[in-house]
Amino acid sequence: MGALERRRIAAPRFGRATREGYIRAMTPNASTSQSASTYRPAREIVRRTPKVLLHEHLDGGLRPQTVLELARAADYQELPESDPELLRAWFFEGANRKTLPLYLEGFKHTIAVMQTREALERVAFEFMEDMAQDGVVYAEVRFAPHFHTQRGLGLDGVMLAVLRGLRAGQEKFGIGFGLIVCAMRNEPEHLSFQLAELAVTFRAQGCVGFDLAGEEAGHPAKDHQRAFDFVKRQNFSITIHAGESFGPESIWQALQYCGAHRIGHGTRLMEDIVVYDRKVIKMGALAQYVLDHRIPIEVCLSSNVHTGATPSMAEHPFRFYFDRGFRVTLNTDNRLMSRTSMSEECVIAVEQFGCSLADLEKIAINGMKSAFLHYEDRVRIIFDAIKPGYAKLREELGLTL
Repeated sequence: MGALERRRIAAPRFGRATREGYIRAMTPNASTSQSASTYRPAREIVRRTPKVLLHEHLDGGLRPQTVLELARAADYQELPESDPELLRAWFFEGANRKTLPLYLEGFKHTIAVMQTREALERVAFEFMEDMAQDGVVYAEVRFAPHFHTQRGLGLDGVMLAVLRGLRAGQEKFGIGFGLIVCAMRNEPEHLSFQLAELAVTFRAQGCVGFDLAGEEAGHPAKDHQRAFDFVKRQNFSITIHAGESFGPESIWQALQYCGAHRIGHGTRLMEDIVVYDRKVIKMGALAQYVLDHRIPIEVCLSSNVHTGATPSMAEHPFRFYFDRGFRVTLNTDNRLMSRTSMSEECVIAVEQFGCSLADLEKIAINGMKSAFLHYEDRVRIIFDAIKPGYAKLREELGLTL
C-alpha cells in the first residue's frame, strides 16, 4: 500500500469528521456529572472503542477453525486436536508456561499450514476481518517471511500473498494496515540482511517496518547491526523485541546499536528504575532516555505473563509506565496463543489497572502517534476515527472530558 493509497483509507464507523465537528461533538451536556477520566467502561463499551494495534504476529493470530481447514488442505496431520475449541485451548495451555521458548513451540503448527499463497492470503484477510470486528482502526502485523518457504514459495511470493490478503481486507473493511518483516535473533546475520532488503523493497506496497524477534538471551541485537545500518540508511522504520526475556541491556542495544524507533515489550526496562514505597528514587539513564525521547513501548499484557516477562499481571509495569508519561501502547502479540484480542487487552487495562475511558483514548492516540505511517495519515486517523469515536461514546454515556 503506497502513500497515496494510504491517504484514501476510510475512517471506519465514524465517518469523516472535521476538527470543528469533533470539537462540537466534545461539548459536554450540562447535566453531565461524571468525567471520562474517572469512568471505567464495561466490556461492551470497551468493545466499541476505536483501537490501534502495533504488535501482532501473523502466525500467532490464526482462527482455530482456519488452522484445521488449512491443515486438511495441506495434508498436515500433526495437529494435537481436531476440534476448534479444543485446539484453541491447546494453544493457550502450551503458551502459558512462563518462558519464551516454550511459548513459541506452538508456532510450528501455524507455520506448517501457512506454506501456500492461498493460505497466506486467507490468514492475512481474516486478520483484517478480525481487526474490524474488534474495533481496530489501524493495525500493523508482523511475520518472518522465510518461515513460509518450505513448500516452494520464494520470499517475494510470500510477501505478495500476505499483502494481497491485507489489501483485500482493507478494501472490504476500511481499516488501515502496515506489514512488518521480522528477522530472528538466533539466525545468521546474512539472512537478517536479506530480510532487511526484502522489507525495504516492498515499502511501496505496504511494508512499513523491520523487526528483530526471538530469544534474547545469547542472541544480542548488535549481531545483526549490518541489517539495521542498511535499514537506517534507507530511511525505513525499526521496531525490535527487547526487554521481554532479557534485561535493560537488550533495550539499550536495540536503541543505541540498531536505532530502534519502538521497543517491543520493554517489560524489563523497570530494572533500570529504582522505586521505593511507590516513589521513584532513581531513574536510570536508559529509562530516562526512553521517556525523554518518547520511545514507544509496545506493551502486550497477556503475552508478557504467559512468557514469564513479568511474574504476574499484578506485577506488570504497564500502569507505572503510563502514569509517568512513557509512551505506552497496548497490543495483543499473539491472539491465538494468548487467547486474547485488543478488546480483551483493554478490558484487562480497565479491570486490573484501573484505566478509565479517557486513559483508553490516550493509549489509542499513543498507538496512532507511534505507527509506522506517514504523519498526515496518522493525524487524519486520530481526528477522523479515534477522537470522534470516543466523543460519540462520551455523548451516549453522558460523560464530560
